[in-house]
Amino acid sequence: MKYKRLPILFAVFAAVFYGVSIPVAKLLLYDMPPVFMASLLYLGAGIGMAIVNLIQKKQTREKEAKITKKELPYVAVIIVLDIAAPILLMLGLSMTTSATVSLLGNFEIVATVTIALFCFKEAVGKRMWLAVTLITVSSIILSVEDFGNLKISIGAFFVLLSCISWGIENNCTRMLSLKNPLHIVIIKGVGSGFGSLLIAAIMGSISTNVIYIIISLLLGFVAYGLSIYFYIIAQRNLGAARTSAFYAFAPFIGAGLSFVIFRETPTFSFLIAFVVMTSGAYLAAFERHDHEHEHTQIEHDHRHNHSDGHHDHYHEPRINGEHSHLHTHIPIIHMHRHTPDLHHTHNH
Repeated sequence: MKYKRLPILFAVFAAVFYGVSIPVAKLLLYDMPPVFMASLLYLGAGIGMAIVNLIQKKQTREKEAKITKKELPYVAVIIVLDIAAPILLMLGLSMTTSATVSLLGNFEIVATVTIALFCFKEAVGKRMWLAVTLITVSSIILSVEDFGNLKISIGAFFVLLSCISWGIENNCTRMLSLKNPLHIVIIKGVGSGFGSLLIAAIMGSISTNVIYIIISLLLGFVAYGLSIYFYIIAQRNLGAARTSAFYAFAPFIGAGLSFVIFRETPTFSFLIAFVVMTSGAYLAAFERHDHEHEHTQIEHDHRHNHSDGHHDHYHEPRINGEHSHLHTHIPIIHMHRHTPDLHHTHNH
């Protein structure tokens, strides 16, 4: 079976859509309270994708599996984390440069990979560990405001906390990645958006700038709605750790735009961190995993077709192309290049 190039492309799309959000959000924060801004970004994602869901063809919707009661605990955790993460990010963005915040976003890879390994037993090879180490070193360089006195940037600290929150959330989303990605984004967007809006209202941090509100909602639809949608589609095939690795292109896009928009001059430490971060992101994105492995019997429901080498079951009437229904995978041992998606959770 050929390596999954389309999911990689989806992960890159997700990165591009999110990458533009940091410098644009920095501009909006001049007149928008951080917590209120965070709520609008997720509300824009939820409302925008709900509209997409309504205009989508019924046949397309029916190909995807629905979220069941079994996944509700993950949904609850995801909503809570998606309330915390963007608030922390906007607070950090209001305290430090857009380029630094963009590059620090790659620490999400470290959090995602570490949690994927220890909590979800996802396979992580030596190349990925080297990538994680390089990204961590780069994040430390970006987080230290004054190396002479080892003063930590408060803004960078908030950004790192947001990355950890999203790292946990990525792994929870992985458990839903076989379900309808549109429904997942809508739930994440509306649930987290209203949660953040309630917090903003309690704090009295509400803006009445209609133009900025509309721009924030549109930014949320693109940078969070479409980005998360493509991220989930990629994740169902690549696993949590590797999807976050390809998503690592986002910070570089954000950093590049920041230098253009704000005419920020990169410091010597930023340039060093950039080189180290680039090396880590490259190693993470192009890790190869290939060995003989065993598939145990499993029963689940998700979108699939009968030509991918893992879904050769029979049913009546015979269906060509992609569809969704409850099906059983029989035990099989074979060898091919693969990623730790929900069909490849075997031990090493």
